[in-house]
Amino acid sequence: MTTHAEQRVPALAADPQVVDGPAEERAASPAPLPPGSVDLSGFVGESMLLLGAGATVLLQLALRGVGHGVADHSTTLDRPLDRLRTTMTYVYAVTLGTPEEKKQIVRLVNKAHAPVRSDTYSAFDPELQLWVAATLYRNGVNMYERIFGPLTDADIERIYRQSAVYGTALQVKEHMWPKTREEFDRYWDEMIATVEVDAKVRAFTRNLLTGGDAPLPVRTLMPLQRFMTIGLLPQRMREEFALPWSPRDQRRFDLFWKVFPPVYRAIPRPVRQLTATYYLRDMRRRLKGNGHII
Repeated sequence: MTTHAEQRVPALAADPQVVDGPAEERAASPAPLPPGSVDLSGFVGESMLLLGAGATVLLQLALRGVGHGVADHSTTLDRPLDRLRTTMTYVYAVTLGTPEEKKQIVRLVNKAHAPVRSDTYSAFDPELQLWVAATLYRNGVNMYERIFGPLTDADIERIYRQSAVYGTALQVKEHMWPKTREEFDRYWDEMIATVEVDAKVRAFTRNLLTGGDAPLPVRTLMPLQRFMTIGLLPQRMREEFALPWSPRDQRRFDLFWKVFPPVYRAIPRPVRQLTATYYLRDMRRRLKGNGHII
């Protein structure tokens, strides 16, 4: 396996103590990326990644600091669509936005994170942010390969290195992102094997998987989202969240992933990327009109 441990992805950085100031800076001399046909800008725009959003969120919540911070401070249960919008705005801004848009969104995220703290957690904790970034990368690649097949080594290396921005745009230092994919895999396996979900996070998750106070059309889709969320979780995480999964569920899940990928691939790419197009346009409209974004 070819790795590029000595190279880094240029990323934004923010000082958690100065959330109003221009604390984000671009790397001065970006190192070259390995050649490939897929990079993060094309990868992240695929709407099918949203099928894995639920599993990604639950994996994030499994880390106690993240889970308690969200349960104590998030408005997800009351305004799930608004929370989805703000999350996707961040993801698309740091991967597809202009440098100035990235700076503005990162600054707004830092402001929103400022009150999310207690004696046992802080939204500015880089270790918590590293885990969140890791789930975005790992589940994104999983979903992409389920649809389009295995990525080449050059492509997955390129996406891996670019994905560091999910964390380094905030408080994760560049050296914290594992240098190689082998190091990342060891970090991932250790986290999956050791994180423990407590009763508080399980209760929050049960409410989350029913759709909270989302509009009726959204709640009608929750059975599919719940099914997909549980199916995409590692078995140990299903057990930690006390989420049932039977052999019949697995057979239905496997059938879905035989039928769905060719259907999705047949859709024209601009249509497949309408979600990213919509959220980016919404972000730019709100930025221009000084509307609520994060």
